[in-house]
Amino acid sequence: MALDALALSRRSLRGNLSLPAIDVSGDGQLAQDLTALWLLTCAFLVFFMQSGFALLEAGTVRTKNVRNILLKNTIDACIAAFSWWAVGSAFANGHTDGCGNAFIGYENFFASGISSQGSAGFAVWLFGFAFSATASTIVSGAVAERVQFRSYIIYTVFITAFVYPVIAHWVWSSSGWLSAWRIGCGTTTPLPMFSGTNGLLDFAGSGVVHMVGGGAALVGAIIAGPRLGRFVNGHIVHFENSNATLMALGTLILWLGWYGFNAGSTGCMYGCMGTASIAAANTTISAAAGGLACLLISILLGKPGDIGPLLNGILAGAVSITASCAFVEPYAAFIIGMIGAAVYQSTSALLMRLQIDDPLDASPVHFFCGIWGVFAAGFFATESKVIATYGYAEGWGIIYGGGGKQFGIQILGIVTISAWSCSLAAVCFYGLKRYGYLRVSKEDELQGLDITGGIGSGQLLACLGHCGSVKD
Repeated sequence: MALDALALSRRSLRGNLSLPAIDVSGDGQLAQDLTALWLLTCAFLVFFMQSGFALLEAGTVRTKNVRNILLKNTIDACIAAFSWWAVGSAFANGHTDGCGNAFIGYENFFASGISSQGSAGFAVWLFGFAFSATASTIVSGAVAERVQFRSYIIYTVFITAFVYPVIAHWVWSSSGWLSAWRIGCGTTTPLPMFSGTNGLLDFAGSGVVHMVGGGAALVGAIIAGPRLGRFVNGHIVHFENSNATLMALGTLILWLGWYGFNAGSTGCMYGCMGTASIAAANTTISAAAGGLACLLISILLGKPGDIGPLLNGILAGAVSITASCAFVEPYAAFIIGMIGAAVYQSTSALLMRLQIDDPLDASPVHFFCGIWGVFAAGFFATESKVIATYGYAEGWGIIYGGGGKQFGIQILGIVTISAWSCSLAAVCFYGLKRYGYLRVSKEDELQGLDITGGIGSGQLLACLGHCGSVKD
């Protein structure tokens, strides 16, 4: 193959073969095709994170609930795909010319107009779907082992069809009120809503994805209540994980998928690989720093040096760097990851003290470390890398002289994303609880959802049709 290609090249140079001219401009066909290839590859990596979540959760829950949690994680991807196709993508994107609504998109329902957006149109669509699925999957770990199957379906639809897409529109669309990509209507001129800032600096989603999923996870864990026997007379009862091998493998798969998550957020290939490279390098450094710091903190606190803190520390570091991976220096990525580990450890301990049962520590890892990640961008973003990422810089990290306005926007983003995701999740979960759709019965929970849901004997679909007592 290599010799054939070389011969073809030589014949072309000698004029023996006529080849079509290739448009290598930034908006040319080659650039569009490279962007499509890049986004498709990264979307596949992000979607592969579903496998990581499934393995991590299956390894963390008790043996009697493994098949149930695998069912929920798998059907989550199917629901997210349908929701994103029907309405999610339209709400998140809408107009691409800066002329859309600042709050929510309203174009291309059922992917109706994607074909007219060039060769990269559906690649962008697929990349967005993978992000949407990630946001909803975060929640499943926080309410594992005690919620009904139908409640899982309902809140997954709600998150992927509405809660996440609206936040994505605010922060990443060409007209969103918090967007650093916001442009003037019908122009390509950057036009942030707040002068003197770049809009919210959240490159790959510490706020948009992880705070949304983590905030819903926290609210869900609070409203669902702890698993039976988790807290007895004020004491924490340890529940044995089903499989440490699955936990480790799931975390490493998530780490791999994070490269697609963060580096792929460049949204382009031609002229964007420098930004993608620094995003990938910073992701590596922060995740590693988070894992090591979390393990060290655990040992210093007198706990055994187990695999759990190391795995959650890796995830904490990855979440923490997601917002700023493209525009901080490597030393800052190391600091961000280490502080992320401390944020995870402290908030996990706080939830235990408050007797809030989150089996996967989804809210400490994703919500609280997501908050820190958005804060960190306001501290450590450099002017030169913000320009390289967005093409302009009106605001950057406060320690580099970026001023208080940009930091204020970071705080505003944290407050509004938290308020949106947590309040809507509260409405959803409280409504499910009010009508008896949220929690399984005491008997079902004690016996295990694999058996009571009919999964262990292959009777789930039959039971869903006529068994009123099936609540997994």
